[in-house]
Amino acid sequence: MTAVLFPLPDHDFDVTEVAVPWKLLREAGHEVVFATEAGAIPACDPLLLTGVLFGKLGARPEPIAFYRELEASAELRAPRRWADCRAEDFDALFLAGGHAPGMRQYLGSEVVHRLTAAFFATPKPIAAICHGVLVAARSQGADGASVLRGARTTCLPKYMERSAYLLTFWKLGRYYRTYPMYVEDEVKAALADAGKQFVRGPRTLSARGTRDDDGPAFVVEDGRYVSARWPGDAYAFSAALLRLLARTG
Repeated sequence: MTAVLFPLPDHDFDVTEVAVPWKLLREAGHEVVFATEAGAIPACDPLLLTGVLFGKLGARPEPIAFYRELEASAELRAPRRWADCRAEDFDALFLAGGHAPGMRQYLGSEVVHRLTAAFFATPKPIAAICHGVLVAARSQGADGASVLRGARTTCLPKYMERSAYLLTFWKLGRYYRTYPMYVEDEVKAALADAGKQFVRGPRTLSARGTRDDDGPAFVVEDGRYVSARWPGDAYAFSAALLRLLARTG
């Protein structure tokens, strides 16, 4: 059985970006291991379950149903500590996203950054979606450069982050602006040649891929590293990770 490590913050991770990959990985027979800073049971961003604004902008019904299954799972209820995890003990790394304030605990963690760099020093599969790409961008290899310096990647596009912020600022303040710098700008700054390496993907603000329709989704595959933009890519992103695991398992 292949073991995939999901480091998470204590709260505020994205419902779809965790529950969909978890569900599809488990259906395929893989083991998912969760880890938090001190071993606390993690919880998602609650607004994504009820709707961020007037019941809109939240997760879709199927990912929410998956999350309800996940909440009751043995693996989520018994997470490891970040500091106790070693790259050699797992077969792949999954870097989830989310934008609410609680995500900073994970996105800015030096422990998670060192763990991520250790995975990049191996040939093991690594998957990062949305803000999760920031973790990789902030992780430094032995040469002191970002582990993404030579990689092709996508992440949450600036136009998506800006649009969500402008739409909700009057009600939720900086809820959609996790950091002063846009995710796309920080990720591009970590690359050797952002013009060639960063791939934004087709423009969209609402169309999401599903289990049966990958049409609206966008994923970038670069060897054993796969990245995606937002929850709308979660199903196609999970399928890409499953293909990687099949090739390397």
